[in-house]
Amino acid sequence: MDNLPDISLFKHRLDELAAQMADPAFFQNPRKAAEVSREQQKLEQLVADHRAHEKAGRDIAEAQALVKDASADADLRELAQAELPDLEQRREALRASVLRGMIPPDPTDSRNTVMEIRAGTGGDEASLFAAELFRLYSRYAEGRGWKVQPMSSSTSERGGCKEVIFLITGQDVYRQLKYESGVHRVQRVPVTEANGRIHTSTVTVAVLPEAEEVDVQIDPQDLEITVSRASGPGGQGVNTTDSAVQILHKPTGLIVQCADERSQLKNKARAMTVLRSRLLKLKEEEERAKYAAHRRNQIGTGDRSERIRTYNFPQNRLTDHRIGLTLYSLTQVMEGEIDGIIESLQRVDFEQRLAALTGVEYSGFRKDADGDE
Repeated sequence: MDNLPDISLFKHRLDELAAQMADPAFFQNPRKAAEVSREQQKLEQLVADHRAHEKAGRDIAEAQALVKDASADADLRELAQAELPDLEQRREALRASVLRGMIPPDPTDSRNTVMEIRAGTGGDEASLFAAELFRLYSRYAEGRGWKVQPMSSSTSERGGCKEVIFLITGQDVYRQLKYESGVHRVQRVPVTEANGRIHTSTVTVAVLPEAEEVDVQIDPQDLEITVSRASGPGGQGVNTTDSAVQILHKPTGLIVQCADERSQLKNKARAMTVLRSRLLKLKEEEERAKYAAHRRNQIGTGDRSERIRTYNFPQNRLTDHRIGLTLYSLTQVMEGEIDGIIESLQRVDFEQRLAALTGVEYSGFRKDADGDE
């Protein structure tokens, strides 16, 4: 349990960074220099913790040997015995720190995020819940000081959302929200239900890291762009000009529509942002599928067909089926208080990645435990 994976590759990388920083032209690109400096500091800490872990192991071995040495002074043996718990605790803390440092960060964690919420099965009830999820994530974003920018929407007759696409900008947005992708199931009595029967509806949520042009190369020849007159409420400018934009990416069949802005150029720019983010997500899912073939357990951070969560209003209960988490605080959750859920998902994800690194399976993971009948 105390053995650590080899860190020679990390030491080699540290040497590479030192060589880069020794180059006289290193600080000509301040942004790149800052990134390299942060990586160097992290690796230096990793190497230092690894050395401290090895020293703690030697100290423990010496103390244990002294305790077993019948010829040693009794006071020294007693002192060594007393020091052992602290030494072992320090070694375990250093081990955890080293393993955390060895797990590679997700390169998209710091990205802004495009979220797409769509009503699934359940008709009007599904569209109403889609609107409530949009409010939930908007409240959560506001609480963290993030900015929410609507990009495209389609409303239902009862005031819900058939579809809403929006961009959230801020610090580490994708890191916090990436586990929200999937099918969200709601169980409650609709206001139109005369007999008080509980209905089940679904909403799909997609969370996409905002892609930059360098992330995804799009050949203009692969795009089919059409413009049309926007429909629905929105003012005279929206309804009298050809401002609505639809982009078809022919190789993948992806279609993006945007009509919220009066300007055709703005709608095209927003549609391209969504398209790039969807294409980047496709690339990520392909890579994750290859990696997942070697893992038994997966939290599931991207499959829109996966039922990830149930919101049971009669019981004031929320259940995340991926980790068996059940909370009886649905009222607070719907107000955007989802930090506890996200932290639990992040913790399980860390344990799984740690298990992949060390070969020790995480026993606390419980797939699809929901407590539903």
